[in-house]
Amino acid sequence: MPYSALFLGIAGLIPFIAMPLAYQLNLFSITQSTAYFVQYSAVLLSFFGGIHWWDSVSNQRYGKQMYIAMLPTIVGWLCLVFANDIKVLGVLSLSYVALLVYDKFTLSMPKDQVVSYISMRMGLTTVVVLCHAWMIYLLA
Repeated sequence: MPYSALFLGIAGLIPFIAMPLAYQLNLFSITQSTAYFVQYSAVLLSFFGGIHWWDSVSNQRYGKQMYIAMLPTIVGWLCLVFANDIKVLGVLSLSYVALLVYDKFTLSMPKDQVVSYISMRMGLTTVVVLCHAWMIYLLA
């Protein structure tokens, strides 16, 4: 993976870590922290659909992958609609894990790129899932 991809991936973790921390430091209320967290998580989730959209178009695979590419955006939007429910954090968290597994088995990049990408995503997704669990803990 290029250094810039790793750097940006790590930088993308900042809001996931900052929102529960901001609540614990009394910078935001739990309502604000949760709202900002869910908003960021939903937006970032939709980003991963773009990877499959690109893969589908660039490799002329217009079947189910193109439809799958839209699922993260739809799930993210539904999570925004129902953002005041604690279950949304679980849905978002599970969606990140499901997309990681799906990516591993469906992306049609060269094998070394897939291995590098999935390795990076495993680390990032682990932090994302732990941050979702942190927010759930704070809300419970």
